[in-house]
Amino acid sequence: MESVPEERLVHDWAEEGPHRFHASSPVMLDDETLRDGLQSPSVLDPPVDTKIEILHLMDRLGVETADVGLPGAGPRQVEAVEALCREIGTAGLRIRPNCAGRTVLVDIQPMAEITQRTGVPIEACLFIGSSPIRQYAEEWDLDHILRCTLESISFARKEGLEVMYVTEDTIRSSPEHLRILLSNAVEAGAHRVCLCDTVGAAVPVGVKNLVSWVVRLLDELGVGDRVGVDWHGHRDRGLDLVNTLAAIEAGATRVHGTALGIGERVGNTPMEQIMLNLKLLGIRDDDLSALPEYVGTVSRAVGVPIQFNTPIIGSDAFRTATGVHAAAVIKAKRKGKAWLADRVYSGVPASWVGREQEIEVGHMSGASNVIYYLSSRGLPHEAGTVQAVLEVAKTSKRVLTEEEILEVVEREKAER
Repeated sequence: MESVPEERLVHDWAEEGPHRFHASSPVMLDDETLRDGLQSPSVLDPPVDTKIEILHLMDRLGVETADVGLPGAGPRQVEAVEALCREIGTAGLRIRPNCAGRTVLVDIQPMAEITQRTGVPIEACLFIGSSPIRQYAEEWDLDHILRCTLESISFARKEGLEVMYVTEDTIRSSPEHLRILLSNAVEAGAHRVCLCDTVGAAVPVGVKNLVSWVVRLLDELGVGDRVGVDWHGHRDRGLDLVNTLAAIEAGATRVHGTALGIGERVGNTPMEQIMLNLKLLGIRDDDLSALPEYVGTVSRAVGVPIQFNTPIIGSDAFRTATGVHAAAVIKAKRKGKAWLADRVYSGVPASWVGREQEIEVGHMSGASNVIYYLSSRGLPHEAGTVQAVLEVAKTSKRVLTEEEILEVVEREKAER
């Protein structure tokens, strides 16, 4: 059979027709693991040394910025933020720090002081609720929100901090109020605006409508070329990743995520899924080989186990015991083309994250599973041994362990 170019073997409908996916500009990543991720009520706050290890892994993956904490929350946060900023400076990391803070001076002052002590500039991410429901609950009016916005941004800028202005619950805020708040924030000196799905209420079409509206607004204000748009999503409706992709398509130039999607309530958009999908879509070309180490380190540090079916980094992500699936992978391997075996039954190339397609033996397996399993481990794979292993597998309620398979092989050897 003649060799066929890889690009001719997979038809991509995302490249077809009027709804072709595209990003209008390069997309940066902001990692919220060490701030929003640690706001989950079910995670542990790891020691500073572990946070530094995680920061290095973010940098290794090519993440541009990281939220290193909320220093306005108290001495523990101040200590961690300062240590992380010092590490960025002394280790010469490429990643840049930012910090969350309310639009109040007591939250901004610690950022300025840490910047002065470490010499590492901190981007101040100043947030305030902007939706009508939040205003009603807080008993705020628009004048109050605007006053807090202008005072905080002006103070931060005087302290030499760059500012990202964050409208909490943006997805449920009115265009009339957003126009006033964002216009004044930009005029006061904000260099980025962050649009938030704070409670996970968004659907993709709403995200596209919001982001594209804000992009047009910035263009109308004459700052579209110098004020960036961030997207910060949550996963309450399970639409976190698709909403993030919708935001990128509509013009967001930086998107937020956390390792394993940890965060408030059910969490944020998983950073590992964002990175993998942006590479698959050709929007970024990061080396993802450190993703398993990054996610595994965070998992152990915060006490959140990685479920077996977690995309990309779960134990079953590239593992099959089904006969038809395994046979296709095995045939691809026999052609001597690693890329073919990595894609024939997988939408994600395992090699990108330092893994490979795994063939197991279970009750839905065929002889090809057993032959491959045994031969790849240098074990006898004569017809009788293969049949004996398969008979045991067919009566099992689960995939056979290596010990169980070896037991059958040894028994067959003894009987011969």
